Order: sequence, then structure tokens, then C-alpha cells
Amino acid sequence: MAISEPKVPQTEADRSPIAVHKLGHVVYEVSDMERSVKFWTEVMGFKVSDVNEWGMVFLRCAQDHHTIALKEVKGLNRPAKDQGLQLDHMAFAVDSLETLFAAREYLKRHDIPIVFEGRRGPGCNIGVEFLDPDGYLIEIYWGMDQIGPDGRSRPAEQFRRARSLEEAVANPLPERW
Repeated sequence: MAISEPKVPQTEADRSPIAVHKLGHVVYEVSDMERSVKFWTEVMGFKVSDVNEWGMVFLRCAQDHHTIALKEVKGLNRPAKDQGLQLDHMAFAVDSLETLFAAREYLKRHDIPIVFEGRRGPGCNIGVEFLDPDGYLIEIYWGMDQIGPDGRSRPAEQFRRARSLEEAVANPLPERW
């Protein structure tokens, strides 16, 4: 499928004033609040910022009040993948490649199933993907390509897909494109 650039507005009045500069937060439903809070604090290293009057739990990983908010819905589970559109995954940057290796070992020691590790393609970040207690896909990654003022993305022939952290490290990316 070819993706074309959006149509350029003809007048200033047609131009959107929205200029998003970062992902603010994700709110999602969970089936067991205690289990999910334990996952986000013990596995992912988040801190609880607040609990509101409806029992929603707000968690942070930096200075923003919350990056993740959890809303418990008892008696429901996520629908099967073939039963409609869903949130595909949530991704979080970590500070180093060493953190990814340590995280992978931690996940294995705690029997948290790893779904994928390595490098997929566009963005060329190296990551580890795993499931939260309700089966949502979580990705932690390092080394996302940065787009410069010229707006150019890395060409596909430089993606160097990899199926493990070791393979990704052994096949470094060209520094320029």
C-alpha cells in the first residue's frame, strides 16, 4: 500500500493548529487491578501517582503525573485477535542496550512470556516485546532512529531485521542514510 503525503491546506484557515510533541498517556481496561498494578510497578518500574474515586490507578515513569492509567472492568476479558480492532501494543523507551539485555533476563526469570526480541524494521529500534497480565503487548526499546530537519527516514534496505538482541548487536546499522 502506498502512503501519500497529506494534502497541504490551501489557506492558513485550513491548517490544523494541533502540534503534538509527545505521547501523553494511555488509559486501558484491566480485569484485575491488583495484578496489573503489581505488573506495572514491579516489572515495568512505574510509580503510583494517584487513585481516583472510581478506583482508577494512575502510574508514572517520569515527571508527568501519569503515563499509564488503569481502569478495572471485572468479569470481562480482551476479545480474541480475530474479533475486531484492538490496541496492538504500547512501547516504552529505555536508557540503554544493557537495560534491554537485563530486562530480557528478568522477564525470563519471572516467567513472563517474551513474544519477540530483536529489530523489526522502520525506526530500527532494538526491542523486547512481552505480554502484561491481561495479554496486552508491551514493547521496551532502545535506539529509535531520529528524523532530522530533512525529513528523511532510513531506507528499507538498511533495516537489518534481527530475531534476537544478540543478532541486532552483531549487525549494527549504518550511521548515515
